[in-house]
Amino acid sequence: MKNIKILSGHRFARRCIHLGFALLALSGMAHANDPGVSNQRILLGQSAAFSGPAAQLGIQMHAGAKAYFDFVNRRGGVYGRKIEIVTADDKYEADLAEKNTHQLIEKDGVFALFGYVGTPTSNAALPIVLKEHIPFFAPFTGAQSLREPLKREVFNIRASYFDETEHLIDQLFKLGIKNIAVFHQNDAYGKSGLEGVERAMKKRGLTIVDTATVERNSIDVAAAVTKLNAKKPDVIIQITAYASAAAYIKEMRKNGYTGQFYNVSFVGSQALADTLGNDGPGVVISQVVPFPWTLANPIVSEYTKVLKEANVNKFNFSSLEGFIAAKVFVEGLRRAGPNPTREKLIAALETINRSNFDIGFDVQFSPTNHNGSRFVEMTAITKNAKFIH
Repeated sequence: MKNIKILSGHRFARRCIHLGFALLALSGMAHANDPGVSNQRILLGQSAAFSGPAAQLGIQMHAGAKAYFDFVNRRGGVYGRKIEIVTADDKYEADLAEKNTHQLIEKDGVFALFGYVGTPTSNAALPIVLKEHIPFFAPFTGAQSLREPLKREVFNIRASYFDETEHLIDQLFKLGIKNIAVFHQNDAYGKSGLEGVERAMKKRGLTIVDTATVERNSIDVAAAVTKLNAKKPDVIIQITAYASAAAYIKEMRKNGYTGQFYNVSFVGSQALADTLGNDGPGVVISQVVPFPWTLANPIVSEYTKVLKEANVNKFNFSSLEGFIAAKVFVEGLRRAGPNPTREKLIAALETINRSNFDIGFDVQFSPTNHNGSRFVEMTAITKNAKFIH
């Protein structure tokens, strides 16, 4: 008892104030947020092609995502925080994507990376993502390098190129079409798609007639035209972006080719149809999101409403993919709670599945699966750059 000191009133008050500040500081540390999160906003980063031959891929993907983020922001954001997205143009080049990724993380201080466009660009960012343990959400690529083995930071919304090419070859096989060639981009994207075609054909006892390549961001297709036109395949599967795909189709038609062209979704469907013009009808494209004009589908109905609210009246597959990605990301943020961290976001995203998040497009994540969808369907270009499915 003799060691107890009785504090005077003002000393007691001062001690309580100091204790209060200490507790407040400790509380702040306990609830400290990761970079890119403040009381007012959550900052995301996106490196994509916004200029050059693949620009429409980045422009359309971003437009759909931003429309949804803005829609959420106008209604108060997520726990009072507005979602902002910083963009960086990589022109669909891996070295620029790597540089942009460093800048987005180290200079801009983003919370997560969102909606990168392309296989070579996503692959360039991947080592940085894994080192920094930063969420890498909804890359616009179906490459296996982003899927196998599972990487805890990476979440894929779209089906893989293996899923797309399996579906595509299955459709051709059922039609009795076996004389198939492949025109592909000479990079990680093209090779991933080619591998998917080879796997699907081998499964059915078939082999590819021949292959030809084009360099990324190039429309120099002359050698590829000569090579494959000589083989007269019934179908040419294209694993490339819209500018080179369109150039190849046009030149093959000029050289008398009368077969069909099939593409995987990354080609950029609307951009391909617009670029082809009168050469478009009959060109087939596999899709990994629902048909953007089927208003009976809940996610398409919401997408249409939100884009119209943003005074956007052009709908396409790529912007719908961006919209879906943004919607799923926001759901993950909500589940992460009012004090989000990157780790909480990852854990929250892993709880999303078709039983507790029904939007008219099945997305299924878990701690052992970060590949949200295997949805694939076929579409074809019709007159006036429209589509049927």
